Amino acid sequence: MKKSSKFLPVIGWSMWFSEYLFLERSWAKDENTLKSGLQRLKDFPRPFWLALFVEGTRFTLPKLLAAQEYAASQGLPIPRNVLIPRTKGFVSAVSNMRSFVPAIYDVTLAIPKSSPPPTMLNLFKGKSSVVHVHIKRHLMKELPETEDGVAQWCKDIFVAKDALLDKHMTEDTFSDQELQDLGRPKKSLVVVTSWACLLTSGALKFLQRSSLLSSRKGIAFAMSSLAVVTLLMYILIRFSQSERSTTAKVAAAKPKYEGKPSETGDDK
Repeated sequence: MKKSSKFLPVIGWSMWFSEYLFLERSWAKDENTLKSGLQRLKDFPRPFWLALFVEGTRFTLPKLLAAQEYAASQGLPIPRNVLIPRTKGFVSAVSNMRSFVPAIYDVTLAIPKSSPPPTMLNLFKGKSSVVHVHIKRHLMKELPETEDGVAQWCKDIFVAKDALLDKHMTEDTFSDQELQDLGRPKKSLVVVTSWACLLTSGALKFLQRSSLLSSRKGIAFAMSSLAVVTLLMYILIRFSQSERSTTAKVAAAKPKYEGKPSETGDDK
């Protein structure tokens, strides 16, 4: 995540406590941070998963247009539903985790036409969304050995992902196979409910012992604090909307691979 995200109330703090890797979007600064963070996972005591969003930013129409312009200038496949992947972080992750991570899961998400988008605003309004998830497992040992090979493998994955999303837009499904409804996990509900009860109980005991609500100043302080947290959460929700995301700036670069790029994912 972006380094500034860890200072966001509640959500940013939870990312910090969950040991997210916070980056500054500058490879000169992030290379060592990413390498040391990935190496720490080698001795992690429990099974783990690491999520990488290789596009590096949220998908918006201006960013798609910039990606299409860049792809056309470089002779690359023109993306329609995805952005061009930024492969440096992915290559670094593969290089540092190849010895102790057995597989990579290529995950593609799509929202059915009949479902509202799962935005934070809809989440707080109580609107539920349906999400279709397509998962494909790739063994780590099947990946190319060279960094350039891994980078091209990742690009080929996104070409195939783009075609998969084309199919979903047309047919509202990823494949002819029957969808597996995972339902709502009860474990998550129990965890959230338990934490809510614990925090509410702790807050009430704190207010009772501190006598914060026994005076006008205390009440004013409590209300002010609640207003500040509410305002910060509102700002977070507003900025989380993809249409408010800044336009991507794509720097021109010389083609790294000669000839026609691979347009299929069969050799991944």
